[in-house]
Formats: sequence, structure tokens, C-alpha cells
Amino acid sequence: MSAPAPLLPDSLLLNGREFRYDDIRRYPADSPVDLNGYEAKVLDFCRQWLNGAQEFGLRTSGSTGKPQLVTMRRRQLAASARRTGDYFDLGPGDRMLVCLNCEFVGGLMMLVRGLELNLHMTIVEPHADPLAQLPAAAQFDFASFVPLQLREVLAHNYGPRLNRMKAILVGGATVESSLQQQIQPLKVPVYLTYGMTETASHIALRRLNGPAVTSYYRVLPGIHVGQDARGCLTVRADVTDDRLVTTNDRVRLVEEHVFEWLGRADFVINSGGVKVQAEKVEQVLEVALAELGLPGRRAFVAGRPDARLGEQVTAFLEGAPLPDVQAKKLLALLGERLERYERPRELLYVPQFRTTASGKLDRLSTVRSLAATRPNERHP
Repeated sequence: MSAPAPLLPDSLLLNGREFRYDDIRRYPADSPVDLNGYEAKVLDFCRQWLNGAQEFGLRTSGSTGKPQLVTMRRRQLAASARRTGDYFDLGPGDRMLVCLNCEFVGGLMMLVRGLELNLHMTIVEPHADPLAQLPAAAQFDFASFVPLQLREVLAHNYGPRLNRMKAILVGGATVESSLQQQIQPLKVPVYLTYGMTETASHIALRRLNGPAVTSYYRVLPGIHVGQDARGCLTVRADVTDDRLVTTNDRVRLVEEHVFEWLGRADFVINSGGVKVQAEKVEQVLEVALAELGLPGRRAFVAGRPDARLGEQVTAFLEGAPLPDVQAKKLLALLGERLERYERPRELLYVPQFRTTASGKLDRLSTVRSLAATRPNERHP
């Protein structure tokens, strides 16, 4: 005797309230008057999708420049949703938690997956700990978090609930080594995503835990990648409407569908004629801060104008200046582990890093905001 067909969803949960699809199609005519701005935007997108809209305007995050409006066709978004569904065996009746900001591609594509794959959607506004907003009995098969959310979820011992899922995605920012260590005990597969607005969310995944953990990204089936003259990744697929998208991400192609991410081309620092990849230095800086008892202290590396070198490698730390002894230890650790031209020449302190509307670190704006520093804010 065959199993009964799964009951297809005819509604979604948004901030604890049920909204039926038939009512959403008529939004805003048949909607509560007490919606907040975020709820209204979520329902408006769902209305467009349910009513067959063919084009959608998506905002880029603005993490490497000014946010831009990108027009995407329905077929691109649907193709991305189906590819994710096939890869993780998601289908009608599966339960999905949507806790990313739906005003940007990561969260918006969760809505598309739910609508296109007939998933039961529980949507909550973005919070550091999204599970805190939900009943203890709520169970899910699939979820996507930013690193901050995943760190908070793990800190509150939600591991048993996570382990019942088919997969967890994490993206939108770098996964620090300390967070990756916290992920290891999880039985549910956790994947770091690679993608952007122009590719309708992720086109490649990197396993972060379990026996299949890797430092390489594997491209999803049907996605064609290559490199340009700078060594930056190029992408062509149905999710790009079969147009070639050229990224600013420097990669090393390991195999035809496997690559190692090296860093942003626009984050290369030209110091004395030597090209230094900022992200490489940041990885060493993160480990050194953890060893000094400062895990989770936010920091990044960028170039600052220098009359002799052109640009000098500089480390920016968020918060109050380190004591002199600790700052010297940090610079000594960096000196031991980095090549001569990779070593930060100074530490600069910023009370609070600037972020984009999507919550990503805005390096350029942060550096520009530091127009002048006082003597006690730097360690040469």
C-alpha cells in the first residue's frame, strides 16, 4: 500500500500568524490592517509570485559598492529553487524556516523555494536567535542562517532540533574558524553557500562538517563556471538567463566543477608591488585574536595610502584599543605567520564597524569613516 500523498500547503505562517494563499493573492484587499513594514513586503512578494508575475526587482547587498537594483526573470528564480530542491531532496510537505531578510536575495529565494516546491513555510523577521521566536515543538526540514544566527542558535543548545533537518545553509558572511568548530558536532549537513543576486542565490556549496567537510566549493549540477583574465570566477546557467556573469571573486579551479575561493579582486592590496589578498591575512588575524583570548572580536584588513609602498597593509579592529602588551603580542604573532609584505603595519581601532542594509560588513565605508585617528588608536 503506497503512502498517502503529502498535504500541499495552502497558507504560510508569518510572525506567528497564518496567511492563506487565496487571501495573499488579493493582498492588500484581504489583509489585516496591523501589518508592520516587513510583513507587508513579504506578503507583497508572495502576492506577485502567486499571481504569476514574470519579473522582479532585487537589490544587491552593497557590501562592495553601492546597492543596485537587478531585474530577474521568474524562470531564473524558479530554476534556482528547483535546483536546490533536487539537491537536498526537498519536496511537497517539507517544512522550512525562513529567517533571513527577505528584502535581499538570500531570504527572498527562501520564499521562492517555499512557493515553487510546495513547502510549509514558517517566516520570522530576522533576529539573532530566530528559534527563540518559535514554539519549542516547531520542527523543520530545511533552514538557512547567516553566521551570527547560527552562532546564537548553537549557543542556546538547539542542536537536537537542528539534527532533525535534511540540511542547513549558511551564507551572507564569512564563517569564522571558531564557528566552524562549533558546527562539527552537528549531525545535520551544514553547507556554506557561494552565490550572489545576479545568480539568484547560491550556485555552489562547501560542506562545513561531517566526513565530507572540505575547503572547496562544488558547483551545483547544470551550472557552468570558468575564469576571466584576472582569475575571477565566471558563471553561465539558466539562473543567469544563459548570460555570462563575471564576478570579482578570485578562485582556483581544482576541477571542472570544483573551486577554491581566494578572495575578492577588489580586496587585493598592492603593497610595494606585491599583491596581498586581504582575506588571507584576515584568517591569520582571526586565529591570532582567538589565541589572545579575543575570539569573536571583529576585525578586517585593508590597504591605506602609503608614500613609499603605494598601499600599506592595515588591520582594523572594532571596539576599544588593545592594551599595549596585547597589541604587541598580536603583531608579533602576525609577524611569525605571514610573509613580509602581508604583515599589517599598524592596528587601527573603530568604535563600531559600518554595515550594509543586509547586515554585511561595509569595509569601504568603515575605512572612509576613519578619516583621522588619534595617537592612542593605532599601534605601528
